[in-house]
Amino acid sequence: MKFFKRKDKMKISIIGAGAMGGAIVEGLLKGDYVKNEDICVSDASRRAVERFAQSGANITTENHVAAMGGDIVFVVVKPWLVEQVIHSIKDSLDYDKQLLVVVAAGIKSEQLEQWLQKDGKVLPTWLCIPNIAIAQLQSMSFLVPAIGVTSQQTEQVKALLDSMGQTIITEERLLGAGTTLASCGIAYAMRYVRAASEGGVELGFKAGEAQKIVMQTMRGAVELLQATGMHPEAAIDLVTTPGGVTIKGLNEMEHAGFTSSVIRGLKAGAK
Repeated sequence: MKFFKRKDKMKISIIGAGAMGGAIVEGLLKGDYVKNEDICVSDASRRAVERFAQSGANITTENHVAAMGGDIVFVVVKPWLVEQVIHSIKDSLDYDKQLLVVVAAGIKSEQLEQWLQKDGKVLPTWLCIPNIAIAQLQSMSFLVPAIGVTSQQTEQVKALLDSMGQTIITEERLLGAGTTLASCGIAYAMRYVRAASEGGVELGFKAGEAQKIVMQTMRGAVELLQATGMHPEAAIDLVTTPGGVTIKGLNEMEHAGFTSSVIRGLKAGAK
């Protein structure tokens, strides 16, 4: 099997152009890891894929056509459709040359191995959970080597995902936790943006101004932590003067159960 380097011609197929599949395609089109004409997108709804043709990607409503064309094939459909889609493309896949990445919450490697068996062979397969920020090249993705993969192949898939954000190679048992922390977590972060923006309106700012302030403040917090490697509490200490407004605000949030609510939400999402 050939192992692609960045400069090599690599073809990517995405089966499923819903919210997550579409976000992956958008990320691939915005990035420069693969050429637009080497991307193929498939969905039962032609309307779902037509917008990608304008950027030079190949589109089809036939999953088996997309499956044949990719060096790396992504299956990005609802969990209850994964088995059906795999059975529909299995005979079109080259088990000696292609790699398969399944993006669907709750699917187990044992299931994939059973569904993918063909003539005593298994296709090198990974489980993956990105988040929708992959469309902006800012995903936090989790990658699990599932079936018959080598470390070199895993690095190849990781490099592709890294071109659209950051990727952690993890154990299958942690994939659910990763999903709630990063994939669901992006919704939790957006809920904070909404809440803080509403607070900003109550403080006197216009809605658009308040949201802009909150988003830039969040961006600054992230950049500060990434640049310095500081623990969040150490960074908080830099802006909490004795008797000041920051510590009063933080304590009021804690009285209302801020930290506890976040942890409880994450644990609920992981069940």
